[in-house]
Amino acid sequence: MVLRSHRERALQTLCFEIIGLALVVPVYSFVTDRSSTDSMMLMVLLSLVILMWCPVHNTVFDLVELRLSNRKASDRPHWLRITHAVSHEITAVLLTCPILMLVGHMSLAEALAVNIGLTVFYTAYAYIFHLIYDQLRPVQTDPSKHANSHNHHVEVTSLE
Repeated sequence: MVLRSHRERALQTLCFEIIGLALVVPVYSFVTDRSSTDSMMLMVLLSLVILMWCPVHNTVFDLVELRLSNRKASDRPHWLRITHAVSHEITAVLLTCPILMLVGHMSLAEALAVNIGLTVFYTAYAYIFHLIYDQLRPVQTDPSKHANSHNHHVEVTSLE
C-alpha cells in the first residue's frame, strides 16, 4: 500500500494553512476589532502550531484507516472524511486554546468562543480542502506513474 510521501504531506499541509489564513485573518480582525497585524501574528502563531500537528494527525489517521480497512486516504468515504475533519479540529482546540489565552490575552470564555468560531470554519474548510486536494493530487498506487513523487511504500501489518 502507498501513503503520501513526506514531501506531499508537507505540500498538502502548507497549502491548507496558507489558504486558511487568507480566509480567516480578515474575518478575525473584523470580528475582534483587532488590527490586521495583530490578527495576522496571532493566526500565524496558531497556524505554526497546527502546521506541526497536522501531518502527525493526518499520518496517524491514515495509518489507522489503512490498518482497519486497507483503504488509502484518497479513497476515503464521505462519512470518514467528516470524522477526519472533526477529529482534527477537536485536537486543534486542545492545542490552541492556551495560546489564545496567553498570547491573545483572552479569558478562557473568549478563547473558547474564538476557538468555536475557528473550529466551525476549519471543520467545513478541512472537509472541502481535502476533498479537492485528493481529487487534484490522489495517492498513487503505481509509483512508476510519478517517478519523481518519491511515494513511500508502507506495508502495515500491525500498529503495535
